[in-house]
Amino acid sequence: MRVWIDLANSPHVPLFVPVVQALEERGDEVVMTARDHAQTVSLAVDLWPTLTVIGGESPAGRVRKATSILSRAAALRRFARTSRPNVALSHGSYAQIVAARLARVPAVTMMDYEHQPANHLSFRFARRVIVPVTFPEASLRRFGASSAKVLRYDGFKEELYLTGVAPDASVIVSLGLDPARVTAAMRPPPEGALYHAHGNPRFDVILEHVLSEGGQVALLPRTSEQAARYRRPGVAIPERPVDGRALLATVDLTIGAGGTMTRESALLGTPTYTVFLGELAAQDAELIRLGRIVDLRAEGTLPAVERRARLTGSRDTDRGRELLAVVLGAVDAVAKRTG
Repeated sequence: MRVWIDLANSPHVPLFVPVVQALEERGDEVVMTARDHAQTVSLAVDLWPTLTVIGGESPAGRVRKATSILSRAAALRRFARTSRPNVALSHGSYAQIVAARLARVPAVTMMDYEHQPANHLSFRFARRVIVPVTFPEASLRRFGASSAKVLRYDGFKEELYLTGVAPDASVIVSLGLDPARVTAAMRPPPEGALYHAHGNPRFDVILEHVLSEGGQVALLPRTSEQAARYRRPGVAIPERPVDGRALLATVDLTIGAGGTMTRESALLGTPTYTVFLGELAAQDAELIRLGRIVDLRAEGTLPAVERRARLTGSRDTDRGRELLAVVLGAVDAVAKRTG
């Protein structure tokens, strides 16, 4: 069958690498679209040169965002009518789900953040909704996801693609940083997102603390504006996409003001801190409960800027394989239903 995958944000690129590989290995055809947002296209094009770029950065404001989603959905609908996929698959690509609905293509969506307002749209339109076991049942009901369409998985979606990731000091050297010094990876807040419309002064405070303690920072901005704002001595900002997972496995600590990179770091065993000021996801709360993430959102709390013991080897996880089986099973179930 032909499976259409849409990449709406940078974290979707590594997430779908093992999915695409598994689909193609069993003989399915994969067609891909991507939104030119953050580093999505620059990361994806090296892996999938034939992908089609549709849509760009999301504007500020809910009304303008809604208009942008509908405009992209119209373009994706045209793509779907031309490529004629059997199934649409994404991690919360709202434009794709609308387009799939209009083009009569059944959709499967993944989601792990229960405070995303647009879940109201995707959970109602998708034929299958894949969420972690921590996703609150009340949120599923509020967003219109009937129990018949919901599939749950143990663990974290990031475990799907962290297998094989190992420390690599060369990624620090490639940024012009000294591998002998304490290095922090830092990810600024998702400013302007539907679920995070405000700034985050805590992030700036923590950045200055790391530098004042003699640390150096590999900062991975979401926008060119953030890159310009945080550029200063001691802060390295990649000129081109880097292997973010290898970086997270190598640095001494990670400080995140968002979700995905923070969870990746925690699952890789790196000392990890969060300063995310939006509504905390149940997945992040679980990692805090497990002691894998330290909560720095309260004023006066600061990270330990120190070297850590170097890890060797790479991760392998049964839960990643189990999640892959859930995704493939959902795709198959929807395809068979439509027949």
